Amino acid sequence: MMTYAIGIDYGTQSARAELVRLSDGAVVASAEDPYAHGVMEDQLPSGVKLGPSWAVQDGRDYWDLAVALVRRLVNDSQVDPSSIIGLGIDATSCTMLALDADLEPLSALPEFADEPLAHVLLWKHHAAQPYADELNRIAAERGEAFLPRCGGKVSSEWLFPKIMQVAAEAPHVYAATRCFSEIADWLGFKLTGKHVKSNVMAGYKALWTEESGYPAQDFFAALNPTMTDVVAEKLPAPVATVGGRVGYLTPEAADRLGLTAATAVAVAQSDACVVPAALGLNRVGQMVMSVGTSTCHLLLGDDFAEVPGMCGAVKDGTSPGFVSYELGQAAVGDIFGWFADGYVSPALVEAAEGDGIGVYELLEHQASELAIGESGIVALDWWNGNRSVLVDADLTGVIVGLTLQTAPAEIYRALIEATAFGTRKIIETLRTSGVAVTELYAAGGIPRKSPLLAQIYADVCGMEILVPTLVQSAAFGSALFAAVAAGDEAGGFATVADATLALGCQDFTRYAPRTDATGSYEPLYRIYCELHDHFAAADGPMKRLLAISQAVRGA
Repeated sequence: MMTYAIGIDYGTQSARAELVRLSDGAVVASAEDPYAHGVMEDQLPSGVKLGPSWAVQDGRDYWDLAVALVRRLVNDSQVDPSSIIGLGIDATSCTMLALDADLEPLSALPEFADEPLAHVLLWKHHAAQPYADELNRIAAERGEAFLPRCGGKVSSEWLFPKIMQVAAEAPHVYAATRCFSEIADWLGFKLTGKHVKSNVMAGYKALWTEESGYPAQDFFAALNPTMTDVVAEKLPAPVATVGGRVGYLTPEAADRLGLTAATAVAVAQSDACVVPAALGLNRVGQMVMSVGTSTCHLLLGDDFAEVPGMCGAVKDGTSPGFVSYELGQAAVGDIFGWFADGYVSPALVEAAEGDGIGVYELLEHQASELAIGESGIVALDWWNGNRSVLVDADLTGVIVGLTLQTAPAEIYRALIEATAFGTRKIIETLRTSGVAVTELYAAGGIPRKSPLLAQIYADVCGMEILVPTLVQSAAFGSALFAAVAAGDEAGGFATVADATLALGCQDFTRYAPRTDATGSYEPLYRIYCELHDHFAAADGPMKRLLAISQAVRGA
C-alpha cells in the first residue's frame, strides 16, 4: 500500500499543511490559511488595549486550523485516510499558551477572555523584555551554568521571561494556570491525549538540558518567590526527543481530522528545526537560514561551543546525532513589509499598478539596477530588536545616509543588505567561537521569490547560497518527522537520517558569490559593524529614546 504523511507548519501569520507521498517525496496536496484572530498587537477582540511590544493570539485558532487544513488535504487528494500513517507539527518558538485544569486555553474561559496574559504569547511578544533583563542580571550574579549555553543572555522571546511577566502582572492568571506549554506541544496533546515537551523547544527556549534538566528551585525563587516550584507546578510535561512518537490519534481527534486512530503523531518541533531534514542536510558545517517574518539560523555541529548570542546548542536538536546551534534575526520579512506596505510613495504604487506588477516586484527590479554603494546608505536590521548576537529586544532600526534625493528602491536595497550584514555577523561569530560554517542554505518564500536577496547574501557572506525548490520546507520537514514517528514497519522510516537521505530536497537554485561584489561590500559591512557596536551601547541613544517613549506613553 502507498503510504503518506502530513506536516503542519504554524508560522507567525498563518499555517501551512502538506500531504507527502513517502515513496518519492511528492507533495500530493497543500493547504494554507491565516489565523482567524490574527496576531493581536494593539487590542483584544473585545477592545481591551495592549501595551507596546505586545503580540498575542487565540490558542483555539491553532486547533481549528489543524482540523480545517487536514480535512482539506484529505478531501483534495482523495487519499485513503488509512494510508496516512503519520502527522507532524512545528510552530514558532517560544510561543507560550496558558492552559486550564483540562489543558485547554485559559483564555477560552469567560473569566479570562479579556485577560491579555491568558492568551497565547507569541514568540515576538517583547513586552517581557524587562523580565528578561532581570533574569539575566540575577543569573549573572549567581553564576548560573546555563548562561554560557544560551549565548550569555536569555531573550524575551523565551519561555521564562514570559512566565515571569504573567506571575508579576497577572498573578491570578498564573495561579489559575495548570501548565504553560509551547503551542506545538499542546497540539500534540490535542491529537493524542498525551502532553510531552519537545527537547528542541525545551533546550533552545526553556533553559533545559538533557544532563541537568531545568535550573534549580532557588534560581526561580530568586526571580519571583511565586515561581519557586514553577517546574513542578507549571511545567509537568516530560521531555521527549524529536524523531520520536508522542502517540497515536485519539478516536475523537481522528474523527475531527478525517483520519484514523492508527495515525502516529511525532514529537513537535520548532519551525526552523525541521528544515535541515527537509533540505537533506546531513553534514557538520551545513547551515540553513529559514527566512520569513524573522530568520532562524540552524547549524549542524559535532560538539558544544560557547557562542555569544546563540539561542542554544542542543544535542539531537534538529537531526539526531548532531549538536545543532540556533541563532537568528528578529525581523527580516517584517522589515521589508514595514517599508513596502507603508512607506513607499504613491507614485511608486501607481507605477507598479501601471506595469501590472506588485510593489515588491517593482522595488526588486529597481533595486537590482543599483550599483553596490551607489546610494550611500547603510542600515541596521533591528526593527524588532536584535536576536543574535546581541540578544536585545530594546534595540531599534537605523538608516544612515538619507538625503532628499534618496529613492524608495535605494532604501529597500539597503534594508536587504542590512539583513545580509546581520547574517554575516552571525557567521563570523560562530567561526570566531570555533564552530565551522561551510555551506549556506536559504529556505522560505522570500529567497525563493527574490533572486536579488539571495545574490546579495552570497556576495556579502562570500559563500554560495543554495535555495531549495521546495515551496514549504517546514511543512515538508514535519511530514518527514511524521514518517519517522510512524516507523518503517508502518511504511515510514526507522530514523530521521533515513528519511533525510531518502526524501530530502536535492534540487537547489545556486547563487555563487561574485568576487568584485564581495570586495565592494567590504567597506559597507565595516560601516555596518561600526554602527552595530555604537548603537548597541547599554546607555546609547536607542535606550535613551526608548526610556523617553515609555515615560510619555505611561503618562
